[in-house]
Amino acid sequence: MTVITRFAPSPTGSLHIGGARTALFNYLYAKRHGGQFLIRIEDTDRARSTEENIQIIHDGLGWLELTPDQEPVLQTRNEARHRAVAQEMVEAGKAFRCYTTPEELQARREDGESKRKAAKAEGLSDDERATLRAEADALLAPYRSPYRNGDAAAPSEDAPFTVRLRAPDEGDLVIDDAVQGRISIKAHEIDDLILLRADGTPTYMLAVVVDDHDMGITHIIRGDDHLRNAFRQIPIYVAMGWDIPVFAHVPLIHGPNGGKLSKRDGAQSVGEYRELGYLAEAMNNYLLRLGWAHGDNEILSRDEAIKLFDLSGIGKAPARLDFDKLNAVNSHYIRNASPEAVLPLVLAEIRQAVDISKETVARIEKAYPHMTDRGSTIPELANAFGFLTASRPFTLNKKARKSLRGEGLDRLAQVRNRLSQTDSWTSGELKLTLQALCDETGLSMGQFGPPLRSALTGGLPAPDIDQVLDWLGRDEALARIDEQIQAADAKSDASQQDG
Repeated sequence: MTVITRFAPSPTGSLHIGGARTALFNYLYAKRHGGQFLIRIEDTDRARSTEENIQIIHDGLGWLELTPDQEPVLQTRNEARHRAVAQEMVEAGKAFRCYTTPEELQARREDGESKRKAAKAEGLSDDERATLRAEADALLAPYRSPYRNGDAAAPSEDAPFTVRLRAPDEGDLVIDDAVQGRISIKAHEIDDLILLRADGTPTYMLAVVVDDHDMGITHIIRGDDHLRNAFRQIPIYVAMGWDIPVFAHVPLIHGPNGGKLSKRDGAQSVGEYRELGYLAEAMNNYLLRLGWAHGDNEILSRDEAIKLFDLSGIGKAPARLDFDKLNAVNSHYIRNASPEAVLPLVLAEIRQAVDISKETVARIEKAYPHMTDRGSTIPELANAFGFLTASRPFTLNKKARKSLRGEGLDRLAQVRNRLSQTDSWTSGELKLTLQALCDETGLSMGQFGPPLRSALTGGLPAPDIDQVLDWLGRDEALARIDEQIQAADAKSDASQQDG
């Protein structure tokens, strides 16, 4: 048997990270077994299934490199096939025309709720209360149509009707779920499922089963919020004499506090995570380990994941979103990615905030290999280059201003004089130059460093001072130092004039 899996999103909004994880699990399982991974867009909700939303799904899957082995299928294009299958079941006696109207169903529900409420009233005997509860339960139970056995006649020749599947009369429905284990329910717990609406359009339940069969799907890996649906879909397979796929219902992703994931917990869609500066490789790695276990190794490449992934590693309990762990995984991929992969993202992020010259870009490119550990996301890493992108004159923070007073300013002038005499402007030579100045004056870098760092960076976080000097280059570094010395001199002259 060739393993064929599918990811079948409804394009009614953005691609949720839970859906992305489901797609990833389907992809990895198919590839692990040398099979195929397919995509079906379930666009039966015409009002909400927009072209824009369909494109968002394709963009998200494309970013994660979850590429299907065939062209994606649009469910609405199979409507004729869905109707044909429903008619085939009617002709075989497995489905029937039901003339019960929506108004009748609504009245039945309301009657049931009324009896349930009446059973709580005061002054009733135990027998009266039990009778009302039984009547309420019968009215609110899964619906079994009076037309299911062919006993009831159509109200009229032109009466509207739905097509319903005749649910099993007795026994158990059993699923040997690859994640949840063996689960069973009583046959009477499911209704006579509507296959075709009164206007002839197929329902989701029918369309899903027909499409999965026609696409040759062997394994249905999806969220456990669809577990109940499986018990309603299996009778369709049985009615048509089709092989039932292996089901694997994956627990949903919960928020950090253990509750249902909500907007309060932060980003939810794949697009949002991309905009927040997470790398696709990191998201794939993190989503893989979010509810799937294999040893203690948190970092797995795509090739390693394909070799190791199996359904037995998926836990039964919901996984919790952990942004600290996600940031740690993303940091790893940033550090280990090639500059060609990440640097353009960093530059694009910087350009959203400030205009940068070709000279500044060159400085960033030179510094980049030494800065990859300074951010867990692309925006964080971009902010780390602030000391290089700051344009003169830049504003000093409070600590920097304090370091450029009195003796600090004198020491900055000493450093400036020595640096101007330096022939080789490299990190190593600059470090030796500064050390030689310390040796000659008997002062430490703890005394020269703060005013020099303040003049070069304005007080912004930055790595070792010799590296900062090297990346800025001679002209820019000396210009920044001169600017602070001149600013202090101008302030001193103005103070004397005022005095």
